[in-house]
Amino acid sequence: MPISQITILGTGLIGGSLARSLRRRGIRIVGWDRPEVLEKATELGVIDEMNLDAARACEGSDVVVLATPVGSIIDLIERIGPLLPATTLLTDVGSTKVEIAGRARSVFGNAVQARFLGGHPMAGKERSGIEQSSADVFQFSTWIFISENNGEDLGPLAQEYVQLVQSLVVRVVYLNAEQHDRLCAWISHLPQMVSTALASTLLEEAAENPVVYDIGGRALREMTRIASSPYSMWRDVALTNAENIAEALHKLEQRIGHIRENLKTPELRAEFERANKFRRDK
Repeated sequence: MPISQITILGTGLIGGSLARSLRRRGIRIVGWDRPEVLEKATELGVIDEMNLDAARACEGSDVVVLATPVGSIIDLIERIGPLLPATTLLTDVGSTKVEIAGRARSVFGNAVQARFLGGHPMAGKERSGIEQSSADVFQFSTWIFISENNGEDLGPLAQEYVQLVQSLVVRVVYLNAEQHDRLCAWISHLPQMVSTALASTLLEEAAENPVVYDIGGRALREMTRIASSPYSMWRDVALTNAENIAEALHKLEQRIGHIRENLKTPELRAEFERANKFRRDK
């Protein structure tokens, strides 16, 4: 039978945006979150039903989506996973995958491939909350699903859910959990840490020279935009992918050091030429 009802545990930016997108396709959405968030989600027409009890919110749903911070996702797999019927698919939208996949294996055992599907939409905004949600957030983005065999190891319900996600005008990519965490350290987590460090450094400079705020142009705005992202979301990402992020930061530190030492040599031009190739060759 086609998917008709989905429960989303966590109706913030990503969960709320997914709810909006799925409701456009006729899917009934049940939401769980804090009372004030659920009230706002109901008021905005993001969900069809709210429930303050996570387990009860999952009753009758074909798919349950965990859309909370990573630490809470790991906890919810432990709490909710054993309560779900074998006919319900559990999936998530967490930004790291190794620890999430490990917890799913510990809960579902040999049935994990049929019961759980790790996922990560490479989309979002720098500000969180249900008020920031939009049905168009995922359009033309990439959604990573965790698979050891390019999706061929997914069960029928998981395959149906992937097709539903693809209908949101999304490109689906399959990676295993280790590949995901290493690659996302470079393409997502490192940019966030760089933006955070730059904005924090600029804040110190602005304390002495407030004119920084007035004369900063597009480059500054683009480089510091995601520095507005909340620590509450990134804390668990850092905790669960620390080794990969540290490696990426170390390599970037080495590159920055190389540039610093060659500001007056032809090697600086070589660095610019290498950097230009990244966008030109994609």
